[in-house]
Amino acid sequence: MKRLIVLICSMFLLTACSGGSSASDDKKDELKKVSVVLDWTPNTNHTGLYVAKEKGYFKDQGLDVDIIMPGEAGADQLVASGKAEFGVGYQEGVTQARVQDVPLVSIAAIIQHNTSGFASPKEKGITTPKDFEGKNYGGWGSPVEEAVMSSIMKQENADVKKVNFVNMGDTDFFTAVKRDVDFAWIYYGWTGIEAELRGEELNMMYVKDYSEKLDYYTPVLTTNEKMIESDPDTVKSFLAATSKGYKFAIDQPKEAGEILLEAAPDLDKELVMKSQEWLAPKYQDDAKRWGEQKLEVWENYGEWMYENKLLEKKFDSKKAFTNEFLPK
Repeated sequence: MKRLIVLICSMFLLTACSGGSSASDDKKDELKKVSVVLDWTPNTNHTGLYVAKEKGYFKDQGLDVDIIMPGEAGADQLVASGKAEFGVGYQEGVTQARVQDVPLVSIAAIIQHNTSGFASPKEKGITTPKDFEGKNYGGWGSPVEEAVMSSIMKQENADVKKVNFVNMGDTDFFTAVKRDVDFAWIYYGWTGIEAELRGEELNMMYVKDYSEKLDYYTPVLTTNEKMIESDPDTVKSFLAATSKGYKFAIDQPKEAGEILLEAAPDLDKELVMKSQEWLAPKYQDDAKRWGEQKLEVWENYGEWMYENKLLEKKFDSKKAFTNEFLPK
């Protein structure tokens, strides 16, 4: 009898312990696990995501979010195939995907206006698109590069065929322009800021200054149509937390930069902090809310791509993006 009582007590204790443990596990299991794939290594384009994770904004929305590197497949491919729920992409990539009936959808503009352009060391004397003639351009071999360059050179009756295209590969901008490259396409918020910190003066030509059709969204957050149809609540929750993360980066760039550095300690601290300060007002800029996208921007860039033979057919801009899941 005594042995039976001990056994019953032992079972009761085990059940009680197990019950306490599973309560904690259940709370953890309540968080829905999703992933967001970056387009590149961590940088200030991604700060809002890291803030949302560090500050618990994702958890507040019931999400356990993994921020992962793209690998060889790339964010667009992983998101479109459903191997990742969300990704960081570009309007160019989404547009090309939609034309090929790939179900990729842009759900937020990370930066409201295009901050990229052609840059060169000041001593190269490249101050207008006409000056591209006879120069070496360092790029990555995309047809878009020549099309954009041709578009802005035509405005000065210049000929893109007189530009020598050099594939830079993995060579960074500063090494390339000291070697065999005269100018390259950069994002000022990162490479331009690094040039400032190095004390190297650049001549910068933002592509949006030459055509409103080139003021497209880069980068954007993406998901796929199946995710939107089958789990809209998760998309809404993800954007609620992400939006809060970017708003924090807008209002408190210093602390946001420190959060990014904690997540990616190999980054240069001075570059991150200076870049974060420069980019903070540009996330939302003149939009009513962070992430807002306009139909005319998608239509303009789609028309430009089609006119420049970068698309095999026209596409339905309305299906390429949505503002539906952004916080009101």
